[in-house]
Amino acid sequence: MTSGRVPSASSSKRTVNQNCDPLPSSLSKLFHVGWQISLPLKETGQRDYDLIDRMEFHTKGNNMIEAITAELGARTTERRELKLKYLRVRSFSEELAARLSPEDMQLQSMPDASPTKWHLAHTTWFFESFLLKPYLASRTMVEDQFNYLYNSYYNAVGQQYPRADRGKISRPSVAEILHYRQCVDRNMEKLLDNQDNQTEVAALVELGLNHEQQHQELLLTDIKHALSFNPLCPAYAESRSDSRPSHSLPSEWVDFPERIVEIGHTGPGFCFDNELPAHRVLLHPFQLASRLVNCREFLEFMEDGGYQRPELWLSEGWNLCRQESWEAPPGWLPRDHEWDVFTLTGRRHMDLEEPVAHVSYFEAEAYARWAGCRLPTEFEWERAARGHDLNGNFVDSGRFHPAGAGAGEQPLRQLFGDLWEWTSSSYAPYPGYAPAEGAVGEYNGKFMCNQYVLRGGSCATSRDHIRPSYRNFFPAQARWQFSGIRLARSN
Repeated sequence: MTSGRVPSASSSKRTVNQNCDPLPSSLSKLFHVGWQISLPLKETGQRDYDLIDRMEFHTKGNNMIEAITAELGARTTERRELKLKYLRVRSFSEELAARLSPEDMQLQSMPDASPTKWHLAHTTWFFESFLLKPYLASRTMVEDQFNYLYNSYYNAVGQQYPRADRGKISRPSVAEILHYRQCVDRNMEKLLDNQDNQTEVAALVELGLNHEQQHQELLLTDIKHALSFNPLCPAYAESRSDSRPSHSLPSEWVDFPERIVEIGHTGPGFCFDNELPAHRVLLHPFQLASRLVNCREFLEFMEDGGYQRPELWLSEGWNLCRQESWEAPPGWLPRDHEWDVFTLTGRRHMDLEEPVAHVSYFEAEAYARWAGCRLPTEFEWERAARGHDLNGNFVDSGRFHPAGAGAGEQPLRQLFGDLWEWTSSSYAPYPGYAPAEGAVGEYNGKFMCNQYVLRGGSCATSRDHIRPSYRNFFPAQARWQFSGIRLARSN
C-alpha cells in the first residue's frame, strides 16, 4: 500500500505508515470493499439505516478481519521459516569447516579454488553487502577492508583482491572470520525480525542462502583438491558404512519420443535467473543411459588407449591432455596393477562399480565418442528429469563420495546427486533472458561464455538446493568438481 490518507471510523484522519509492507492484491481489494461500504454511511451522516444493511456490513467487515489475520499469520510463519532456514544453512557451513584445522583452512591449491576460510568470509560478506548495508541502519559495523578481501567478482560493489592470491592472506585469522560471521548473523536476525521491506528482503535472503549452499559444495571440492597433493592422503572425514549396494546394474537405454517441451523454472519456489524465462524447445527422439558411467567402464576406455588416441578428442582437449600428461582421472592412484582412489575419507581401494568422477568435459566427450554415443543436451536432460523423484546421494548423507547405482523404481538412476552430469550444451542465456539490475545482476549473466552446462547435483550438493531446471556451469577443462558422465544417443 502506498503512503497516503484514508478515512477512519471517526471524523479524524490517519496516515498510513510509509514503512509498512505493501499488502497483497487480495487484501488491497478487501480494504477497497470495506471503504466502499463505509463511505456512504459517513458522507450522508445517515443514522437510521436498514438492519439488513447493517448485518451485511458487519459480515463483510468480519470476513475482512479474518482474511487480514490469516494473511498476517501466514507472513509471520514465512518469516519464522526463513529465519530457521538461515540459521540452518549458515551453521552447516561451519559444521563442514569444523573438520579442518586452521592450517587446512588456509590452503589454496590452484587459482580456481579458494581457501576454506575465504568461503566462510565471502558468504558472510554477501549478506552484509546486499542485505545489512541497504536495509539495517542500526547494524554493527565490521572492518571496511573486508569489502576488498571478500568481494569475489562484483564490480558494482568495488574492487577485489586477486582471486589467485587468496591463499596468501593469513590474516584475518580463522577465529576473526568466525567472529565476523557471528556479528553478521546477529544483525541478520534483527533484520529478519523487522517488519519493513519483508518481500524484497526475503528474496535477497533466499538468494544469499542458495549462494552459500553453492559455496558449501565448493568448500568440499576445493579442500579435496588441496588435500590430494599431500602424500599422506589425509582424510577430511571418517569413512562410514553405506547401505547402498556397490554393484551396478547393467546400463540400459531409456527412450524419449519427439516432443515440444517447456524448459526452465516454472511455478513457485526459488530459482536463479539463469533458469529463466521458461520457453519451449523441440526435442527429437533420443535415448539416455539408465545410469552414470562407472569406473570399470572408464577403465576399459583407458586400457584401449583412450588417453593416447587423438581421434577421440576435441583439438583443445587433446592439446591439454598432452600438455598436462593426463593418463587417468584425478585422484586415481596406481597400486600393483590395480587402482586406489583418493576420496574425502582418504585413500582406499577403488570400487569399480562407483561412477567415474572428476572428469573434464573433454574427457567426458572423448569417452562418449569412444563408446559410439554422445553427451545429452541440457534440454534432453531436463526433459528426462521432469517428474523424477529428487532422491539421491547428496551431502546430507555424509558420504562425500559417489556410490554405485542400485535398483530403483524409476528407469533412470543417479539422476540427482552423486555427480554433476556434463551436457553438450554451451552455457548461454535462454531466449528473453535479462540479468537483474544492480550488483546482483553480475551473479550469472556475465559468465555465459566458454562454459558448459552440468545438471543434477552431486554428493556435495544439498538436497534442498537442487531441482530439474538447475543449471551449473564450468569450463571444459575443469576436473576438480564432482562431475561425471551419462551417455545419450539419437534414435
